[in-house]
Amino acid sequence: MPGTARGAEAETEPGPPAPSSGPATRRRTALLAAGALVAVAAGVLAARGSGSDGQAAAAADGLPHTTVEVATSGCGSGWTHPQAGHQVFELHNTSSTAAEVYLTDPTTGAVYGEVEGLAPGTVRPLGVTLGNGSYAFKCLPDDADAVTGPTVRITGSKVKSGPAAVPITQQELIPPTLAYQKWIQARTVELARKTDVLKTAVDRGDLEAARKAWLPAHLVYERMGAAYGTFGDSDGAINGTTAGLSGGVRDAGFTGFHRVEYGLWHGESASELRGPADQLAKDVHALESNWPSQRMDPADTGLRAHEILENTVQFELTGRTDYGSGTNLATARANLDGTRVLLGYLGPLLKTRDTGYAELGDWMDRAQHTLDGFDHSGKWTPLAQLTRPQREKVDSDLGGLVERLADVAALTDVRRTA
Repeated sequence: MPGTARGAEAETEPGPPAPSSGPATRRRTALLAAGALVAVAAGVLAARGSGSDGQAAAAADGLPHTTVEVATSGCGSGWTHPQAGHQVFELHNTSSTAAEVYLTDPTTGAVYGEVEGLAPGTVRPLGVTLGNGSYAFKCLPDDADAVTGPTVRITGSKVKSGPAAVPITQQELIPPTLAYQKWIQARTVELARKTDVLKTAVDRGDLEAARKAWLPAHLVYERMGAAYGTFGDSDGAINGTTAGLSGGVRDAGFTGFHRVEYGLWHGESASELRGPADQLAKDVHALESNWPSQRMDPADTGLRAHEILENTVQFELTGRTDYGSGTNLATARANLDGTRVLLGYLGPLLKTRDTGYAELGDWMDRAQHTLDGFDHSGKWTPLAQLTRPQREKVDSDLGGLVERLADVAALTDVRRTA
């Protein structure tokens, strides 16, 4: 898995093409659906509005629309005729500052839907499905306290409300983050040990042994994906590619596992590889020494559970990080291991919030089974040798898993509550 700051420059020498864009940035979506928070995009819904008394009015999309005021003095005003079923609220910010808006269960705090960054004077739609229950809009203006509007009750409905989840606080994310940090510490020790085996093989001129040692060391690093953002410059030094380097594979800035990989599988001599292997070992040991003083941001932990395999699909399954070893599928498998570890720590928080949590485990197992089919006693099938049905199976299983992991990123995103 590539690090968090890859460029998009073209390669100047033969090798894998550079990525067209960096990894996805932090984002959050809005409405809980199938256990995920998903947004109803502005502009998708056509005619919008409501009667002067707040009665929902039908729009071109066939759904009832209700205009709701967003303001510190009138949060939720306008919703005076509640009804069950799928519907759209037109959130109108009448205040002078931007705001976030949640539709909540006022008793439990569970969120049914949200809109972020609603600018003053603007209107944005929020689509939800509501059944029997109590609901209230919560307005969270920038630089001001949250305001909860009046409680609205729906009764006598046969419709089931869409999924909702109680927001996760930063305090709740601290224990799993600390536990994961300890797990990473153990991996840095393992990484240093296996990298030393690689370096020693290069030093003694045994390039066949070095090729055998390269993958086990590299896969240790690839299992540590959720911590890359905390590694800082070490990530680029240890696992960087030639993306953004004008000299391509000959650029002095091309270092780390992929630099050694290129040399091992492109006929470089032991004397040519001693320098890159030595630098890799130094950078790995520096990471091992510095890690105990680092602190991961708990607010990013859930997002990383999605990004690890999102980057796998973007970089590994496209062959963009293959510098000759043909081991992208092994890397994908290691990334899957790393994701599973992180989900294990987040599990207690997710089980009570994610209605698709059990299904997520099934998808993890499915992807693992597919990838394991390309491991032949440690020799992995290169991407280029996959048949079309095999390639479609890999893309389908990993892509479907990434889609479901987006739920984890959304559900673990820290939200304001006051």
